[in-house]
Amino acid sequence: MKAKCPSRDALELKKTLRRKGLHTVCEEARCPNMGECFSRPTATFMILGSRCTRNCGFCSVLSGAPGPPDPEEPRKLAAAAGEMGLKYVVITSVTRDDLPDSGAGQFAACIRAVKREIPGAKVEVLTPDFKGDMDALKTVLEAGPDVFNHNVETVPALYPVVRPQADYARSLFILESAGRLAPGMPVKSGFMLGLGESMDEVYSLMEDLRSSGCGMLTIGQYLQPTKANLPVREYVRPEIFEGLKAAALAMGFKSVASGPLVRSSMNAEEHYAHV
Repeated sequence: MKAKCPSRDALELKKTLRRKGLHTVCEEARCPNMGECFSRPTATFMILGSRCTRNCGFCSVLSGAPGPPDPEEPRKLAAAAGEMGLKYVVITSVTRDDLPDSGAGQFAACIRAVKREIPGAKVEVLTPDFKGDMDALKTVLEAGPDVFNHNVETVPALYPVVRPQADYARSLFILESAGRLAPGMPVKSGFMLGLGESMDEVYSLMEDLRSSGCGMLTIGQYLQPTKANLPVREYVRPEIFEGLKAAALAMGFKSVASGPLVRSSMNAEEHYAHV
């Protein structure tokens, strides 16, 4: 599995992001597709700082005490997206369990800022679970995102190791609630393979997601980002990913991206075009 090396355009994009004081999950999570995506250019903006209040076993984003939200972040993000010429903007965040609204207000402000800055732009949000708070979820949805994404990441049996501070049922509840509160808006989720899951568990997970109203699905290979993260238990063969894609489409998912290097926000605009 090889990813594209950074180009001159990618390096210029990095300079733009640093100049505006912005973060991307592409960099913080050490995504293997970063060179390819930055060269287009496209990126997934990561708001609310670079420190997460949770400590998931698969993730290389630093855990610790985050600072207060930057009130200028929505404006800076929208300006950067406009400068990059983006028409499809993906916004995610670290988990902010320390904030009363878990950061929902900042998500909403960023969505509105992008819509003002780039008329006609589509905005996809990839949110944490907001601790199951419906008011926080409503705050985000009322800002009018075009796609709501929340990743379950792995099968429920592995949550104690992979996502110890998360809850599988709560994640499904957030996905179901998003579709119910914003009818017609695509709901998206994703998970990784190679952490020790069985195929029976994977098929059950896909059925749960479909029952929760998800119409878009991403499936990728877990790759250990640092030595401090969980080891890879299995490198899954490409044909397994193809089989899972076919099974997901048969279950009724409208758009499925499945492959070793697939990541939640990779080719998000093309993914959206299929729903």
